[in-house]
This record gives sequence, C-alpha cells and structure tokens, in this order.
Amino acid sequence: MTTDTKKRKDYLSWDEYFMAVALLSAERSKDPSTQVGACVANSDHKIVGVGYNGFPWGCSDDELPWAREGSYLDTKYPYVCHAELNAVLNSTAPNLKDCRIYVGLFPCNECTKVIIQSGIKEIIYLSDKYGDTDSVKASKRMLDQSNTVYRQFEGRGKEVNIKLFV
Repeated sequence: MTTDTKKRKDYLSWDEYFMAVALLSAERSKDPSTQVGACVANSDHKIVGVGYNGFPWGCSDDELPWAREGSYLDTKYPYVCHAELNAVLNSTAPNLKDCRIYVGLFPCNECTKVIIQSGIKEIIYLSDKYGDTDSVKASKRMLDQSNTVYRQFEGRGKEVNIKLFV
C-alpha cells in the first residue's frame, strides 16, 4: 500500500475559492432571469460577507414582481437588492477596509458607490456583459477615480461539483 506524502496540486486558488462561494451564493437567488452572488474576503483570506440578489427582508418574493419589462413599479428593478449590497450589509467584520469582493457580474453604479464607501479596495468579477451600459461606465469612472482595483476573474477552467447528499 502506498500513501501520498506530497500535497495535492489541483486545489483551488484563493480567487477560485472565493469566486466559487460567490457563484454558490447566487444559487439562493429567486430571480428567474438573473442570479448573482457576491463574496467579500479580507486580507487574511477570511470570508467576511456573502450576498445574493433578492428582495429586502420582510418583502414577499411571491407578491413583488420579478418582471424585467413593463411599467417600472411592475418590474423587479425598484425592489431587488443586488448581491454586492447584500454582501456588504451582511458583513461580519467591523469594517471592510482593504477587502476584496468577488461577484458574478460587474457592479452597477449604485453598488459601486457602496463598495467604495465601505473601503473595499478590489473587485474581481466574472462577467462584464453590461459593460456598454451607462451604469457600468459610471462604475468604472468612480472606481478609477477612487483607486479601487477591478479585474476580470481568471480561473483555470476547473469545474467544481458539489453533491448535497451522502
């Protein structure tokens, strides 16, 4: 019988780990069209906040609308709290100074304000599919002026499967 005496080489990097937590958190979203998760990590590689997009506490996800089109009050947009906002609000740390946030989509301008004001210094995002929108253009303008780093996630293409049964 042989036993391995050297460490595994195919373990997750910190970026892969925290992005995986963000993507797993997105699975909690009840939004039928867009599921986004976020994970905040500090400089010690500890998770200090997670969130996903959904309605505020106490607001029924059966009564408020999930529509993307129609009259403003009949769409999800005035009601949904984005994953980044929830990750900051759900934080367990006394402050988020110099933390990183991992998120599935590049943050909108409103979430970017929250990220900057909270002291988060780096954004790692998976997709920038709304990069041509005014909201994301405003985000990048504020991030550049505030010296907040942002970069697209670069994973190794590793697939992670989680079985929720024995």
